[in-house]
Amino acid sequence: MKWMLVAIIAVCNTLGDVLNTAGMKRQDEVEDLRPRTFAHMAAGIFRNPLVLAGFAALTVSFVALLSLLSISSVSFAVPATAISYLLETLLAKYVLGEDVRLRRWAAAGLVASGVVLLSF
Repeated sequence: MKWMLVAIIAVCNTLGDVLNTAGMKRQDEVEDLRPRTFAHMAAGIFRNPLVLAGFAALTVSFVALLSLLSISSVSFAVPATAISYLLETLLAKYVLGEDVRLRRWAAAGLVASGVVLLSF
């Protein structure tokens, strides 16, 4: 059950972050923080289906994290769910088209190695 919750958290967290990124890249750029500008930005966010889907995925991830914390220790839960960093790096490169250099791949690989160590 623990590893199933870890998988749900990793997938939903990754999906939420990628959807939020894709959605926010479609928003107008914020140039100042006046209340009117902030209200316009907030209205755009709540009409953006990608951002709303990202919120939903992150909500599922958060509920799954609470469930995981109820059955395991935080010293297991937080490092185990860090596998989402590798997934996010993969999607950033191949879905969002971001420039991911060797140093970031190495960092994501080290995090994934740590998750593998937790499984033993």
